[in-house]
Amino acid sequence: MPTALPLPLSTPNRNLVRLTIVRGITWTGFLLAIVVGVELLAFDLPVTAVVSVVISMGVLNIATWWRLGRPRAVTHLEYLLHLLADITGLTLLFYFSGGSTNPFITYYLVPVTIAAATLPWRHAWIIAACSMAGYTFLMFSYHPIPQLGHINSDSPLSLHILGMWLNFGLSAGLVTFFIYKMAHALRSRDQALSRTREAALRNEQVLAVATQAAGTAHELGTPLSTMAVLLKEMQADTPADSTLDQDINLLRQQVDVCKSRLQNLVSNADRRRMAEPEVLDAEVWLAGVVQRWLVLRPDVSHQFDVAEKRGRPWLAVDATLDQALTNLLNNAADANPEHIAIRLDWQSESVVIDIRDHGPGVAMSIADQLGETFISTKSKGMGIGLFLTHATINRFGGGVSLYNHPEGGTLTEVTLPRCAAPT
Repeated sequence: MPTALPLPLSTPNRNLVRLTIVRGITWTGFLLAIVVGVELLAFDLPVTAVVSVVISMGVLNIATWWRLGRPRAVTHLEYLLHLLADITGLTLLFYFSGGSTNPFITYYLVPVTIAAATLPWRHAWIIAACSMAGYTFLMFSYHPIPQLGHINSDSPLSLHILGMWLNFGLSAGLVTFFIYKMAHALRSRDQALSRTREAALRNEQVLAVATQAAGTAHELGTPLSTMAVLLKEMQADTPADSTLDQDINLLRQQVDVCKSRLQNLVSNADRRRMAEPEVLDAEVWLAGVVQRWLVLRPDVSHQFDVAEKRGRPWLAVDATLDQALTNLLNNAADANPEHIAIRLDWQSESVVIDIRDHGPGVAMSIADQLGETFISTKSKGMGIGLFLTHATINRFGGGVSLYNHPEGGTLTEVTLPRCAAPT
């Protein structure tokens, strides 16, 4: 059985890697400072206790490196616990080395800053509060070192120590607030840039497809006209009311529909290029789209339901939205033309259109990619229709979701923003 590969480094994982490196450097520096203080400056330190704290933090660092090799993502809670462990280690070290008189006491600001830059709001303030609590504790309880005593410190709590404590509290609060806000703003900017890049790439794909569609529409005009003439001649030579006459009549209707759609494509593009979407009653609009679709798919049996609610749902629509919904209806009919269920529902801010078919459903391996790239669930499909449908509905501020229905088939949910009734 092949071994599982480690998960890609997510942001919390990378932050824990950096924290482990910082921890190793910091505690190595503390160990050197302890050696210098004991051997050269004759500090009166409980060496056994101090070295035990340093060794414990070293063991924690080794365990953290081992944990980072496991195929499990680091959560914000786990990262918070690591920072709390660092604060605990610092508190124990400072307790045995002069408490609040230790000049390195302000190192508490390092975990505070790290938490503010990497953790959610609540977690960052937990680290700030714990650091402040550790500093406060060390003002009153610690192992004193005469060489680190302050001038005019006859009382247990000198003005110098109190001033350092107040300065630390102010610094910790300001660092937590402003660093968090700046980090949050940077993350929001990165997300906005990512969405903008995705939208630009999607628009480039849509433009490429539209360019090809315009050329194809122009080229289709001549063969459709030829087909219409030939079908008319064939119908003239066919006995009336025969099965062949009915089939030819159906073919003529389909050709006429194709020609009409091509003409509407050009006229709508010119008329609506600079026009605002039209606000229509969602039920009336959807019923019209379904009726026009049934002309193209006479083999379909369907059921159209509207939720019984007070008020009327209104939508901003144009020709591209009609085509987007027609694409989804065609996908349902291609899966299984029998018993397609169409339902219209609405909430205070959204209108929901559900389309359910009784086909084979959507494979989970491609479910998340449908509509994002040219991927199709049909053996001969190219995925362009679903891609353009997603792009159009997203442009209107809505979304498309595909689910495998518990009773079989696919449920397609279209969500669009609800508009106010026109005045």
